[in-house]
Amino acid sequence: MTWLLLATGVTGGWTIIFLLRWLHRRLATPPSIDLFYSPKGGCTDAVLAELHRARHEILVQAYSFSSKPIAEALIQAKTRGVHVEILLDKSNEKETYSELGQLLDGGMTPRIDAQHAIAHNKIMIIDKRVILTGSFNFTHQAEAENAENLLVIKGHPELASSYRQNFLAHKEHCEPSTMKAHSGAHRKAA
Repeated sequence: MTWLLLATGVTGGWTIIFLLRWLHRRLATPPSIDLFYSPKGGCTDAVLAELHRARHEILVQAYSFSSKPIAEALIQAKTRGVHVEILLDKSNEKETYSELGQLLDGGMTPRIDAQHAIAHNKIMIIDKRVILTGSFNFTHQAEAENAENLLVIKGHPELASSYRQNFLAHKEHCEPSTMKAHSGAHRKAA
């Protein structure tokens, strides 16, 4: 009988260790940094992959925003219950190819950062643990024609927290967009 109690105890112990390791792998993001280049180096695909993985929150700061696939992925994320906040440079309200109208049509409420000469950030913070940043603007031209770079940084919580705090500081001085949704009449991406 003693051997049965010992076997049960050992099995239970291994089960607890297995479950704790499984939980750690599910909840903790292992540190990694991936680098993408354009033109045609997969920057947009990397952004889309991370947006599709988002579960709770996406924070976006963008200078130029004319990527239709990225705009659609943000709208889809919002539709599946992800909290999405977007801060754009003021040029997006006048730019012919900006996807600001599509974001508004998709029920988003982008805010405009007009406090700076240009709000030149190109950042996404996803679920407080994934950072996308670099020279890559969220535009078709940045993917297809420009020489750009994109870093996807995971598993660095202090860095993600710092980026998030900076986002919130900029959000404080942003104003709602003055552009109105135009229900379905989207402009073509540049």
